[in-house]
Amino acid sequence: MAKTITQKVTFKNTTVKDCYDLYMNAKKHSMVTGGAVKISDKEGTQFDVYDGYITGKNLQLIKNKLIVQSWHGSDWDAGDIDSTFILLFEQKGNDAIVFVTHANLPDKHAESIDKGWYTWYWEPWKNYLAGKLMKARAM
Repeated sequence: MAKTITQKVTFKNTTVKDCYDLYMNAKKHSMVTGGAVKISDKEGTQFDVYDGYITGKNLQLIKNKLIVQSWHGSDWDAGDIDSTFILLFEQKGNDAIVFVTHANLPDKHAESIDKGWYTWYWEPWKNYLAGKLMKARAM
């Protein structure tokens, strides 16, 4: 049975534009996550991240507001359907809030994906936005 995970992540003293760009700009996405990324900010285009480990398609994009993608892990079983990944961005004063929904995840991968968003995305984003990642990568 497929699983759905939801997360709410607050990025202090930043804008939704900065967060949206960290995901949709291939150069920034790659720099922050440390893996090769091919992504475009055009609806209907294919993407892959982490050297092709994750593949999918941009289904709906509203600049600085919403990202909806189909998403598939290369280690998923052949019969596993694509998941649906949604990022909703909201500005609250000086902070950017990102609401995450990742639906139709294979049971055996849901827990690691849930943790993985924090490990491979949200914590590196927070470090980058705080200026820490740039210093660490420069060393």
